[in-house]
Amino acid sequence: MILALSAGWGLAAALAAALAYAVLALAAARLSPATLRGLLLAAWLLHALALADGLLGQPPRFGFAPALSMTVWLVLTVHAIESRLLPQLQAHWALAGMGSAAVLLSLIFPGTSYPVIASPWLPLHWALGIASYGLFAAAVVHGWLMTRSERAIRQAAPTDTGVPLMTLERLTFRFVEAGFVLLSATLLVGWLFAETLYGPGLAWKWSHKTAFSVLAWLTFAGLLMGRARLGWRGRKAVRVLYLGSGLLLLGYAGSHFVLEVILRRA
Repeated sequence: MILALSAGWGLAAALAAALAYAVLALAAARLSPATLRGLLLAAWLLHALALADGLLGQPPRFGFAPALSMTVWLVLTVHAIESRLLPQLQAHWALAGMGSAAVLLSLIFPGTSYPVIASPWLPLHWALGIASYGLFAAAVVHGWLMTRSERAIRQAAPTDTGVPLMTLERLTFRFVEAGFVLLSATLLVGWLFAETLYGPGLAWKWSHKTAFSVLAWLTFAGLLMGRARLGWRGRKAVRVLYLGSGLLLLGYAGSHFVLEVILRRA
């Protein structure tokens, strides 16, 4: 394992964010709504500072753990916006637990340093990919809430999600559609401009990362077609969503975990 050698303020922000998320995860049910919102906002801002320390430092660092941390931060951003529109949405404790784990993981595995970036457009390419990760992760969270709500309805038990089942389903597929658009753009840009982004001699090639990403794209395309043409809903649609998200996770985070942690290669 590699401990992050970040600046003092970056390390302090990461530890404070992990602590704030942990308090939320463990005590969300006992906190007042105002305290809950304030603590979540503080954790979110501290998390953003920790990410900025890694991405904007000299040299910048990036890898599987920072990618997962940024994905969770984006999911929390989506949740913060949604909670304004749907105050009854309940997922604070689960998201806070994910946030704490993601911040600590990125401290232990800070990623690879990039002393030289071949193209100023490369960070934009990264941003597209991570944004698609975040949208699909938000879809997975909503799919999980949808499954819990559906199970409660089948058992004639009260649901604790706070949002009607049909609303959760619509939100889930809105995130899938938006994520699919960004994933398509990410793959297309990587295919057409790989040498421009990564440097001469680094054209598009079939690697584990590419193969899993394309398989994920095909799975999400099948999910959207199945919903439009065959009316896929409920558990079947969520299972396909989980499959595609798992493949996408293996595409970047999985392949870089093997390179950085198991093989110890940059």
